[in-house]
Amino acid sequence: MMSRTVSSWILTSARNRIVLQGKGRLYSVCIPNRNKIKWKFVFSKTRPCPAGSCGLDNTFSLKKAFRHTSTEEEHFSFQLSPSQINEILRAGELSHKLLDLNGKNTNSVLRFESNQLASNAPIEDRRSAATCLQTQGMMFGVFDGHAGSACAQAVGERLLHYIAVSLMSRQTLEEIELAVECMKPVLPILQWHKHPNDVEYREITSQYFESLRVYWQHLLDLDTEQGFSLEEALISAFKRLDSDISLEVQAPQENELMRNIALQVAFSGATACVAHIDGVHLHVANTGDCRAVLGVHEEDGTWSTLPLTRDHNAFDEFEIRRLKREHPRSEEKTVFVNDRLLGILMPTRAFGDVQLKWSKELQHSVLENSSDVEALNIYQYVPPNYHTPPYLTAEPEVTYHKLRSKDKFLVIASDGLWELLSNEKVVQLVAGHLAELSVQKPQLAFEKPVNLGYMHSLLLQRKNRGVASLDQNAATHLIRHAIGSNEYGEVDQEKLAAMLTLPEDLARMYRDDITVTVVYFNPETIENYYRNNE
Repeated sequence: MMSRTVSSWILTSARNRIVLQGKGRLYSVCIPNRNKIKWKFVFSKTRPCPAGSCGLDNTFSLKKAFRHTSTEEEHFSFQLSPSQINEILRAGELSHKLLDLNGKNTNSVLRFESNQLASNAPIEDRRSAATCLQTQGMMFGVFDGHAGSACAQAVGERLLHYIAVSLMSRQTLEEIELAVECMKPVLPILQWHKHPNDVEYREITSQYFESLRVYWQHLLDLDTEQGFSLEEALISAFKRLDSDISLEVQAPQENELMRNIALQVAFSGATACVAHIDGVHLHVANTGDCRAVLGVHEEDGTWSTLPLTRDHNAFDEFEIRRLKREHPRSEEKTVFVNDRLLGILMPTRAFGDVQLKWSKELQHSVLENSSDVEALNIYQYVPPNYHTPPYLTAEPEVTYHKLRSKDKFLVIASDGLWELLSNEKVVQLVAGHLAELSVQKPQLAFEKPVNLGYMHSLLLQRKNRGVASLDQNAATHLIRHAIGSNEYGEVDQEKLAAMLTLPEDLARMYRDDITVTVVYFNPETIENYYRNNE
């Protein structure tokens, strides 16, 4: 059990705490008061759905047997057994190895491993992984929701379909449209790789399909044989889905349930990072502050880090200049207030968030005709100095990288991971995890000169790590280190237990939702490409 000093400090600081240290990236307004800063929440971080409206509350939330529900509980304990810690950390694990019918792998993706850990209840992050069936390649996405999970849920379900359609040939699009017109089965577009607990908006699937169909009809109307480049396809898919989210909430819906879902999706928000991998061609499309980082194994045996995204937030100079350019000079001092867009939002690009995209009149009109906005946790709030919307875009920044044999893995994660671990530390941890898994009987690696203190440190590391309890999933390994590492970079079991049992009303003060996907590349396939194309 965690020592009384540490547990008392956490509880006392949490109960008296009035500052969210760097975690106030959701909708919030910063108000100076008596030389301290309070966070006045304008929009709820967690959106409980009205009875019967949607079922999002069952996704990887920490079991009540382990997690406290309030800081006011009389008997508050941080005690968890190692097996309980592992059960919590591994609940959201997903892994998949790529093999063809002959048991071989000619894909440039060898396998992927993914995991999630909730801070919000329910978790607001989502993830997606799929193989393209009508085009080439695989896609992996991480989606970080804010002001609720609704937008991240919708984007996680829909975006990869929009990308796949954007990449299809005109002939394939015509075949699919003909099948729909003749009421015949439609060719499957994606093969999903999902966790059993992944949820879907089944009630609104028909609406989503109709919107997707209108999009591919639009692509057919373009009457271009050439089609999109991959970069153009990614940008078009992101922008079109965000447009559809906006239009769907303005259109009449079949019933109140579909109306409520459309409202919650549009008035919450989500950042997104999607990787498309086809042979040696890697494209990453990013909107917001999720991040993708490549782990590179150099010829001298060292590991280096290659970032493939740039955080779109109020700390990025490029984003600051872009937004100031897009609005009148009279708004130069009000576009960013307290390091937030209009003083409210940390990300400067996101899906949904129509409060920062629509005119005041449109917002009022849509919400005025809604039955019970307050029950949906949608608040009618217009920030000060809201003059020339839109202030927010879902247009992604696309990065292309041609894979080399020394590129070993790609890590895509929500900002909950990057707030706790640097790019370099993440690559170091995955590389170390790979090395440990490849050794059946771990040997102590000595550095010269060897002294007693160094040997003692290695023995402690080996004892604390425990070969038998080694995580098989690299995403779990990263999450374990992110929330449990001490100042020496070692996992502290007491700290880990404390972070996993924090009550729902204070967990968000210490950590965000964390979603991680690690994609491993197939060096043999990559080397064959270069051999055949010399």
